[in-house]
Amino acid sequence: MTTRVLFLCTGNSARSVIAEALLKKIGGDDFEVYSAGTDPKGINPYTVRVLEQEHIDTTAFYSKNMSDFVGQRFDYVITVCDQAAERCPVFPGDPTRIHWSFTDPAAVGGDDHVKLAAFQETLRGMRRRIEPFMIVAKTAAKDASRN
Repeated sequence: MTTRVLFLCTGNSARSVIAEALLKKIGGDDFEVYSAGTDPKGINPYTVRVLEQEHIDTTAFYSKNMSDFVGQRFDYVITVCDQAAERCPVFPGDPTRIHWSFTDPAAVGGDDHVKLAAFQETLRGMRRRIEPFMIVAKTAAKDASRN
C-alpha cells in the first residue's frame, strides 16, 4: 500500500521541495509524495544546488499551488512553515496533519557560502524529521492493511 504525502509551505521554493525530494529518494515506492505552496514562487537555485549535492535529479521539480491538490486524498499533510499551517485547507479522507516549523532558508542574507549553508541545514533538518516519519508511516500502513 502506497502512502500519499503532501508537503506544504509558503513559496514551494525550498522547504517543501527539499522534503518532497528527500522522501521520494529515501522512501522509494512506499510513498507517493508531492509538495505545494500557498503562494508558489518558483524553485530557489540554492534548493537545486543542495538537492544535486544529494545526487537528486531536480529536472522534474517545479513550484505548485496548494489549490492544485484540493479535493485529493492524502494519508499525511505536512506543513513545514507556520504560515502554511495557518492556511492549510481541509483535505478529504481526514489525513493526518503534521507541522514541522522550519525557518525559511531563502530569507537568510549574506554571501553565497552563508546562503548555501542555510539550505544545507534545512536539508539536514528535513532528513532528521523524514527518517522517523517513514518508520511511523510504514507501520501505520501495515496496521491499516491488516484491518
